Amino acid sequence: MKPGMSLIRHYLQFKDLRAEEYAYLFGRTRIIKTRFKNYERYQPLADRTLAMIFEKASTRTRVSFEAGMYQMGGTVVHLTTSDSQLGRAEPVEDSARVISRMVDIVMIRTFEQSKLDAFAAHSRVPVINGLTNEYHPCQILADVYTFIEHRGDIKGKVVAWVGDGNNMANTWLQAADVLGFTLHVSSPGGYGIDPQVAGVGNARCLKTFKNPLDACRGAHLVTTDVWTSMGFEAENEARKKAFLAWCVDARMMAAAQPDALFMHCLPAHRGEEVAAEVIDGPQSVVWDEAENRMHVQKALMEYLLLGRIG
Repeated sequence: MKPGMSLIRHYLQFKDLRAEEYAYLFGRTRIIKTRFKNYERYQPLADRTLAMIFEKASTRTRVSFEAGMYQMGGTVVHLTTSDSQLGRAEPVEDSARVISRMVDIVMIRTFEQSKLDAFAAHSRVPVINGLTNEYHPCQILADVYTFIEHRGDIKGKVVAWVGDGNNMANTWLQAADVLGFTLHVSSPGGYGIDPQVAGVGNARCLKTFKNPLDACRGAHLVTTDVWTSMGFEAENEARKKAFLAWCVDARMMAAAQPDALFMHCLPAHRGEEVAAEVIDGPQSVVWDEAENRMHVQKALMEYLLLGRIG
């Protein structure tokens, strides 16, 4: 930690921040994105170094964090399991003690949340969850901001999740609890969301549906993910059969609000979890959503390293 800095803040789950902090972050995101679009130089993280540790492959996470940190004036160290000792020849706790003495902030994309938690517990600098099996907070941070950008406040709205009760679904449930909206979830039997994993005891923010069409009725946002998440490839054929009725199509979008948005965290498989006419249609904001990963993460890193600006 740099001299004079306050208590370390990590971002390991969506519920790590309060609604008021998210309001601040979304405001900062808007300012930072506007500066980027206007080609205005803004480098508050000059002389700061981000370490990115990848145990799971990545496209959007790497590009968004790396480009974002360079745009903010900082530098980046990129590590993968093939060129680091994380959890192999060296305990995670020891890696955390060493790496956090050499950099200012760490982003980790890994498998078990417990490994991320162990690293953060022994880190002297902020740690950000770039994705684990259980949670994907930076993606939902971008998704919520994208909704706000297009439709305004998400409080009181309905978000429909169609598909696997995975790390994205868990994080959407945390966001519903923190930000005050309702999450409709429809998944095949055996693949549903587990509120205990999400750590959410507020039953009012979650409604489950057997029929995905019913989950979409009246929704302001319809969103989904691949049927087989990274690390579950052995289940791919069984999942393809189980999820056949959980493809977001025009009928589901028609059941939602007339101005409902469609989102997908990508990569997408057209004809599986989403129809091409939906993801490539006028209600889809997936490309804005993808770009906004970079902008919200810049605001997040600024906040974790510098606190509130102004």
